[in-house]
Amino acid sequence: MPTGKVKFFDEDKGFGFIAGDDGQEVFLHTTALPPEVKNLKPGTRLEYGIADGRRGAQALSVRVIEAPKSVAKLHRKPADDMAIIVEDLVKLLDRVGGDLRRGHYPKAQQGKQIAAMLRRVADELDA
Repeated sequence: MPTGKVKFFDEDKGFGFIAGDDGQEVFLHTTALPPEVKNLKPGTRLEYGIADGRRGAQALSVRVIEAPKSVAKLHRKPADDMAIIVEDLVKLLDRVGGDLRRGHYPKAQQGKQIAAMLRRVADELDA
């Protein structure tokens, strides 16, 4: 079976392309993915069958061989630093929770800042 790397994959559109090790570009539709795979990151190594589709080569029966190493993991904050950040975030969320119990939402600017902090922490933990 041929192998290659994911060139790009758009989960919303349900398709992407594989750069085959033989230099061939292969169309990849979400229906060719195993059920447990919902999204593919560029650089993921795949093994796949090929069929001739309406617009050229199309991947069938895709199997993930190796997921790419996350660049973000290499630049993660140390766990001790993250522990402090998470503890401070919990304190902030406790204050916001108290205000919400009293029927007061945070002001728009404060809400945006809290949301941005939550996204940053989530990205750091998900790396």
